[in-house]
Amino acid sequence: MPGPFDLDDLAGYRQWRTAKLDSAPRRIEDILVPLDDPRALTASELDALLERCATANMAVYTSNTVGEENTEIPRRLGVQLGLHRIDHHWLTDGDAVSPISVRGAEERGERREFIPYTDKPIKWHTDGYYNTPQRTVRALLLHCVESAESGGENQLLDHEIAYILLRDENPDYIRALSRADAMTIPPRSDEGGVARAAQPGPVFSVDDAGFLHMRYTARSISIEWRNDAATQAAVAALSRILATPTPWTLHGRLEPGMGLVSNNVLHDRSGFVDAPPRRRLLYRARYLDRIAAWPMQAAA
Repeated sequence: MPGPFDLDDLAGYRQWRTAKLDSAPRRIEDILVPLDDPRALTASELDALLERCATANMAVYTSNTVGEENTEIPRRLGVQLGLHRIDHHWLTDGDAVSPISVRGAEERGERREFIPYTDKPIKWHTDGYYNTPQRTVRALLLHCVESAESGGENQLLDHEIAYILLRDENPDYIRALSRADAMTIPPRSDEGGVARAAQPGPVFSVDDAGFLHMRYTARSISIEWRNDAATQAAVAALSRILATPTPWTLHGRLEPGMGLVSNNVLHDRSGFVDAPPRRRLLYRARYLDRIAAWPMQAAA
């Protein structure tokens, strides 16, 4: 891995690590950006979103779109953030934006078996961990139309922080989870046969621009970890780290008009309860691009 992610470059890693931890937010308020209309950002609003994503790989926004059911909100926001290659997959609608709701899943029975479309809790994960390398999900946008009557809170953790915590404990854990077959998603079948082939891949990788990517799920079923002692020890350590509160684990709940923009950071979701008229509805858009660089960061 190049740059600070090269396990043999201890000095480069320590320099990057110090800068990362010094700037990392410790409260959800630290990454909060008030917006008027996400579909038409002002220059200062865009700058604030990009700055937080450059620092923490994520930002949370509020907006004056309460009550609007319009998938153009995340789509137009994404374009302004430099996100153009949206991830079309079989559970998205025609515009590639997924409406995440229990109500929608009940109306469209093909989604009921998938946990995001239920009211159940979701463990730590990054999105698209079952995608092929050519369709790596590097950015994730969530926009809240309506929150649940109760529950539905999220924890957020910058995957670069998770990398630091794991590497500081034992660099061999990073080495094991960087193998090309560290984590395999078994094939998925439907009435037509194999709908998706088995998908092996690393947990940690670095893209051509030198940015760290994490591919992970804490699910214990439909996951096959490489069967060797090094990988098993690394998975156990990562699970323990994610189960332990850290100063950099952010907590919050998206309310109507709020949203999350991120470079596909680690996140989870608590279970929730819907009750009319409070029926949880989020729009989700996934992208094969990273969020554009903050101009100040690019200049540096």
